[in-house]
Amino acid sequence: MTPYEDIAVGRTGRIGTLTLNRPEKGNTLRPQTLAEICRGMDELTEDADVAVIVIAAAGKHFCAGADFSFLDELTRMPASDIKAQIYAHFQGAAKRIYHCPKPTVALVQGAAVTVGCELALACDFRIVSDNAFFQESWIKLGIMPPLGGLFLLPRLVGLGRASQMVLLGQAVKATEAERIGLAGEVVAFDDLQDRGMAFAGELAAIAPLAYASVKEALHRGLETSMEAEWSSNVLNQAILLGTDDFKEGLEAVKSKRAPVFSGR
Repeated sequence: MTPYEDIAVGRTGRIGTLTLNRPEKGNTLRPQTLAEICRGMDELTEDADVAVIVIAAAGKHFCAGADFSFLDELTRMPASDIKAQIYAHFQGAAKRIYHCPKPTVALVQGAAVTVGCELALACDFRIVSDNAFFQESWIKLGIMPPLGGLFLLPRLVGLGRASQMVLLGQAVKATEAERIGLAGEVVAFDDLQDRGMAFAGELAAIAPLAYASVKEALHRGLETSMEAEWSSNVLNQAILLGTDDFKEGLEAVKSKRAPVFSGR
């Protein structure tokens, strides 16, 4: 099997770990990273000796969003290629996490922005450090959350708070995330890994077939149709990524200035 470059996959007893491993880049994500996450999730999900999957990150941040070089590349890609990238890699990773029959736990420190926020949302549980924050700031780039956040956030935190996050791009810090149900627990930065692994150990003791059945039932009860949400959003995202507003939003963020959107 091809070795991983952007992530690390490991096992500690019955706990499988998938660690975002580009700390020098703030664990920003590119298609290669998402392809590796898909492969890593498949590996851990299919491993009968793994009872729980912990998704963590090296360095100061869980994930500061998508890699800017990839975002630049998107401005020159046709919509069909954009759809393929988002569907195969980005949505592929979110789907594998969301549909995983095993318990999944995100350990979030620092930034969990855009793609990073959506991958954390796809997990069953989120334990966060006291310096963590979640931000669905896609709209600041003139685009939308395409990986399930528009479906999951209102169900987790309510429509009003979700609207503030996705329509205004507001960040939610750790203590507020716990208060509104976005995070299950806040711990000190230095305690995050130990607490996360201890919690994963508790989950590993739960009957796996029952867990999988209950998890599936919870998802089924939530969904008008998550698949319809993904299918709809990947098409709309492909259109938005081809707009002048996306190019303007990207340039504004890179230049640290306010964007001037034209609606084109």
